[in-house]
Amino acid sequence: MIQWKRTLGLASCMLATTASILGQQSRPAITGISHMSVFTSDPAASEHFYTFSLGASKGSDPQSPNGTRFYFSPTQFVEVLPLPTQHGLSRMARISYSTANAAILREYLLSHGVKEVAPLQAGSDGSHWFETKDPEGNEVEFIQIGQLPKLQPTKPIGTRIIHVGYLVHSKDAEDRFYKDVLGFRPYWYGSMQPGHLDWVSQQVPDGHDWIEYMLVGEGSDVPLAKVDKHEMDVLNHFSIGVPNMEQAVTTLFREDRFLSPQHDGPQMGKDGKWQANLYDPDGTRVELMEFQPVAKPCCSDFTASSPKN
Repeated sequence: MIQWKRTLGLASCMLATTASILGQQSRPAITGISHMSVFTSDPAASEHFYTFSLGASKGSDPQSPNGTRFYFSPTQFVEVLPLPTQHGLSRMARISYSTANAAILREYLLSHGVKEVAPLQAGSDGSHWFETKDPEGNEVEFIQIGQLPKLQPTKPIGTRIIHVGYLVHSKDAEDRFYKDVLGFRPYWYGSMQPGHLDWVSQQVPDGHDWIEYMLVGEGSDVPLAKVDKHEMDVLNHFSIGVPNMEQAVTTLFREDRFLSPQHDGPQMGKDGKWQANLYDPDGTRVELMEFQPVAKPCCSDFTASSPKN
């Protein structure tokens, strides 16, 4: 009888532990950035920039017959879409994050009261995805990767998109979605001037890529009145990681790949990492950034590990 009770107690304990683990795994893993989707007014110019200047591999778009993908690796790319007739200042269409299970993640968001969650869709490559919006109306997509493409040999300036950034008015509002619901983790924050807050970085819950809130308005160094087309293009950006900025920029100059009429850097960022900026033909900023800091960052220490490659 005593042995039976011990066995029953052990079984109950195992069931409770399993239930706890399953509860903790109710949100499927969000492992990193899949891609940024951008609009173009000149598809040929965009193709030349992404394939020649950045060295990406051109591919078809299983998600949109009107889109083109430019791959930096089999799992990360920029999706270029035709500029709509009715459009605003921004050339950013949406940001997409990779997840282990898009269908379950969609149900998870609905169960947590997230509104405007679109139906699950499937691509010709076996991928599954759905779209929603963050509290400020930015289109956000979560994609479960399908069959990996066979890429043509190219010379990408970098093979890893390490972060995306876009205009944010309210840190608190965005945190309720990215941190409280999705589990993004604090990484770093900083500003141009003491007493201000300009950039807040939150890492994906199950990887090292991050989103960067580009804060505008009260409390930041960018007043709302300053946000014209160029400023919007600077704020809404994606970043390619490079192991060595000197080598990356030397390659661009030696091979005459600095084609954008505007580029700046290299320069030391406030986060202690070397960075340089290029701009695609429609103005979207492409930031090259070293993976690791080489100087002490301003404003705050890093609170999570940086990507290594």
